[in-house]
Amino acid sequence: MHVTSFFENLPFSFLSALIWVLIAFAVGTRVHRNSTIDVFWGSGFLVIMLESMAMSLRLHPHGTWLRYLVLFTVALWSLRLSIHIGRRQVGAKEDTRYVDIMAGANGRNERYYAFKMIYGLQGLLLWFVSMPLQWIAFSAHLNWLLVPGLILCAIGIFFEGVGDEQLRRFLANPANKGTTMNRGLWRYTRHPNYFGDAVTWAGFYVIAIGVPWGALTFLSPITMWWLLTNLSGKPMLEKKLSTTRKGYHEYIATTSSFFPRPPKKLADV
Repeated sequence: MHVTSFFENLPFSFLSALIWVLIAFAVGTRVHRNSTIDVFWGSGFLVIMLESMAMSLRLHPHGTWLRYLVLFTVALWSLRLSIHIGRRQVGAKEDTRYVDIMAGANGRNERYYAFKMIYGLQGLLLWFVSMPLQWIAFSAHLNWLLVPGLILCAIGIFFEGVGDEQLRRFLANPANKGTTMNRGLWRYTRHPNYFGDAVTWAGFYVIAIGVPWGALTFLSPITMWWLLTNLSGKPMLEKKLSTTRKGYHEYIATTSSFFPRPPKKLADV
């Protein structure tokens, strides 16, 4: 593990994250939709991984080729997520989560407020959460933990990808308008996509553990799990769906909030 090079690269990886969210800010300003940052979120991790890999290869060209397997997995996860969200946003209104955030501007400069509270904050999170990927990029060797790590990533990408596609098809059917999605993976967890996201990042962390001192990046997957379960993910979405989807309260009562399990019967609730 080229520890010194990793720390030397941190300002450059931070700059990569900053430039990426500045691009997102410019696009969001152009289309008048701050939820554009969600499209750039997933692919931002690939940008940082690529920057870290490029710097690592320039300084230490003989690192392990197994890093490319991790890079491929990051690309698969991140690009699928960004493309999915981008397709979903075509012709859509602003996400109510960002409407609520912008309500805090209170007459202040809205563009500056949006950059500080949405784009800048997510850029900082993007850089911090990506620490396991940056650590892997500068690794000289990866051990046997690569295998269980990649298996976790595969499980996570499956849950996230299949869950998103099932929901897309459900919402595309006019007969389902205003109703609650409780089929497929959504029968076993209210958020198969968020669960899959969290498992994927657990996988990246397991791979990082296989690099000397990689376990020290534990705050990154914890932060991602916290974002998904306690801040911008599950709580804000469920607050919205409770008022817009018929039967959602019953769905909450019978279906696991995160980890998949068989649904309860209403009589047992």
